[in-house]
Amino acid sequence: MIDYEKRKRIMGRSIKLGHCICNPKEPCPCSLFRQKNVCLCAGEREDDAAEDIPLTQFVESAGCASKISQNDLKAALTGLPRVFDPNVLVSADMYDDAGIYKLNDRLALVQTVDVFTPCVDDAYVFGQIAAANSVSDIYAMGGTPLTALSIVAFPIEKLSPRLMNRMLQGGIDKLKEAGTVVIGGHSIKDKEIKFGFAVTGIIHPRKIITNNKAKPGDFLILTKPIGTGAICFAAQLKKASPSWLKEISRSMAALNKSAAEVMVEAGVRSATDVTGFGLAGHLSEMAIQSGVTAEVFAEAVPIFDGVLDCFRKGMISGAVERNREYASKFVEKGKDIDDALEAVFYDPQTSGGLLMCVPAAKSTAVLKELKKKGAKKAAVIGKIIAKSEGKIVLKRKP
Repeated sequence: MIDYEKRKRIMGRSIKLGHCICNPKEPCPCSLFRQKNVCLCAGEREDDAAEDIPLTQFVESAGCASKISQNDLKAALTGLPRVFDPNVLVSADMYDDAGIYKLNDRLALVQTVDVFTPCVDDAYVFGQIAAANSVSDIYAMGGTPLTALSIVAFPIEKLSPRLMNRMLQGGIDKLKEAGTVVIGGHSIKDKEIKFGFAVTGIIHPRKIITNNKAKPGDFLILTKPIGTGAICFAAQLKKASPSWLKEISRSMAALNKSAAEVMVEAGVRSATDVTGFGLAGHLSEMAIQSGVTAEVFAEAVPIFDGVLDCFRKGMISGAVERNREYASKFVEKGKDIDDALEAVFYDPQTSGGLLMCVPAAKSTAVLKELKKKGAKKAAVIGKIIAKSEGKIVLKRKP
């Protein structure tokens, strides 16, 4: 029921100002009022607020493709004060997956935050993926996630609150699977949907897995296929097969928990997860921080169905080009690598797998255990071959 007294009072102020008080870019009466007799400033809502909508059709860049590029991010961080605190064991200076703060000799906090736009159309599944992606950074460091705070940006005046509820429920359910409790959160109005979590976990200070301890002789093991960015972009263009979408949705919603447990049990010292900067971006950071050259065999890298087909038809998103702009300067590409295969290397991943450096003597056992624990597509994709300033050699095959 419309509160006409409230409407009159608020619209009177807006008309006097010459602008809508909840959106100064609009005149009063606004276009919505003229078309549907609804005044958002007075707290009124459309009776037919959208509830069952394809989420990806309302964003520019889907999933982790919405991340700021590495070039722009590093430019923005230049000159910011460094952290000089003996209890800070891993900080932003190290370009690692999460920050770590020591509480005592046996316990440290692992903290991370991740927020992005929808990468699938179903709100509940998107919530699951956002949660799995957010805790992945904790797993990549070898930590155990404990608590989470939700972060939501949502066009609440245009879309049904029930849609936001399903998003949150998906995230809560996935975090429960991770043994993580959602203890609160924060929400803002926005034109685009964005969702994620700030996660806090724990780790032993002497058992931290970082991205700067790769050594010559280590084998590179990747636990999930890549190509989610390509399929998500194809979906926005309405050119993705339902089977492709089903496959990547299942993978993106899968926790890296079991893979992390295998990694910790094996005593792996260096790893990262593969997300928005693509395999090339995250591996190049590992190579730079460790001071090594990584050799990657393109034909050994697991790739989702449909990805190469998308790239060969020119469905290459701007995020691929942004990732290429940064990481390609660290990559030496073989002449037998075609454009489509190279593009996969820069494709932004949402809730991708773990990339771990495993001593050669343990690699077979680790790979076997990963597959046993559910990472069926895990594969050895290359190795660390030498000390250097940070380089990737991309070959087609060994």
